[in-house]
Amino acid sequence: MSTRTRRGGLVRILNVVDEYTRVALGTLVANSIGAQHVIEFLTELFERHGAPRGIRSDNGREFIAATVIHWLTERNVEPIFVEKASPQQNSFIERFNGTMRDEVLHGEEFDSLLEAQVVIATWLDIYNEQRPHRSLGMMTPAAFALMAQNGAPG
Repeated sequence: MSTRTRRGGLVRILNVVDEYTRVALGTLVANSIGAQHVIEFLTELFERHGAPRGIRSDNGREFIAATVIHWLTERNVEPIFVEKASPQQNSFIERFNGTMRDEVLHGEEFDSLLEAQVVIATWLDIYNEQRPHRSLGMMTPAAFALMAQNGAPG
């Protein structure tokens, strides 16, 4: 995703969402996001949450870069690419990105990258901790993840 500051500066946004729990695991907000940024960001997420079996992404050059694919493969994480013009293959993140766009990006004007990072991080906490989801039985993603982790019936 991307937006611009009031002065026209580019703000790029990379969101990572767990498809099962709907927890937004993290968001990278930067002026540009290349393959090395993706690796550094995923390293942080893997350290915090563990490595997944696979990561679904679009075919953006930062994801299809040989360095990213090699890095994922070394960690036994399967790169799963969405076919071009097939957003339904990545519906969870498409829905999440649309919600972020509607609730944050369309309603905010950022003066700086730092302001965008703070506002988006705050919204991410609200999304995970306070917003119930119909698909999760009206639980928040954080509550559902905790229940799933403890093996409680859904």
